[in-house]
Amino acid sequence: MRKTTILAASAALMLASAASAQQQPAPAPAAPAQPAPAAPEAQSGVPEIQSVSVVDITELPETTQTQVNELVSQRSEEDLQKLRSSIDATPKVKSALDAKGLSSAQVIAATMGNDGALTLITKKRS
Repeated sequence: MRKTTILAASAALMLASAASAQQQPAPAPAAPAQPAPAAPEAQSGVPEIQSVSVVDITELPETTQTQVNELVSQRSEEDLQKLRSSIDATPKVKSALDAKGLSSAQVIAATMGNDGALTLITKKRS
């Protein structure tokens, strides 16, 4: 359970970092010396997204569904909105959802492996 919680929280932070990084190029021309040192630090702690998998919660084993639901119940609405905003700000992730006919509004959790494999867990609205 803790591993899932840590992975989901890490994924949210990584996606937030990715969205933040996409918003930073505008000030880069004003301070060209700053982005060079910041880039290695960002890459050392956060793996780059190599692949994106979209999985509906109903496709997960029952015990995993329970863990995900517990995690989601502990997360604030603000955290969920940050995750969804990060997804929308990351074209590679957004297009993976679009290909499945889904949107970030249906994402309830995300996990990121050290190998750059991002898994989005979705839940269809009932």
